Amino acid sequence: MPATSANTFDAQYIGTDISYLDVLAIQEQAVADVLAGSNEKLFFVEHAPVYTAGTSAIDSDYLGNNDIPVIPTGRGGKYTYHGTGQRVVYPIINLQQRTPDLRKYVSDLQDWLIDTLAIFGIKAFTSDEIGVWVNTPMGEQKIAAIGVRVRKWVTFHGIALNVNPDLNHFKGIIPCGLTNKGVASMQSLGCNATMAEVDKVLLDEFVKRFKI
Repeated sequence: MPATSANTFDAQYIGTDISYLDVLAIQEQAVADVLAGSNEKLFFVEHAPVYTAGTSAIDSDYLGNNDIPVIPTGRGGKYTYHGTGQRVVYPIINLQQRTPDLRKYVSDLQDWLIDTLAIFGIKAFTSDEIGVWVNTPMGEQKIAAIGVRVRKWVTFHGIALNVNPDLNHFKGIIPCGLTNKGVASMQSLGCNATMAEVDKVLLDEFVKRFKI
């Protein structure tokens, strides 16, 4: 997806198999830039395989996979997985210019993902746990995870939507600490949309939802 921009907003694809720490540094700089008055940002990323541990992660939720590194991170939540075939999006936006309410922001992210999936014929919904869920023959499964942080009401970290990742990689952790629910992808639900097609809808729906 090529970089796009409006008067106050930049959307940028920053790589495939890029390391988590490199993207974290990009986010940190972007937060500082937005606080200094620069355009808000939306980064589209496909990480090299990594498990990340949020501020609520517990050791017993890591089940072990020697081939995939584990990185502690300052976002909310527990363990999650990022990797090829998963679209991660990091919004760097100023909530002071909208509504400085973290709970509303998370709700808006969930609604953005639900609207996006609906365009591909996938009915998704929220649950008691943060994230976006779908019904499958095996019960409710998570199709998108959310973990965010704010600094002076500028957001970073973000969402991870399972487009067509290797779902076996989730077996190295208990995703989000939930032992009784599995993980789904758009592909596992029979949707073969390309990443580029998903990106276009994500961007269009983000602009609508957050009135960029």
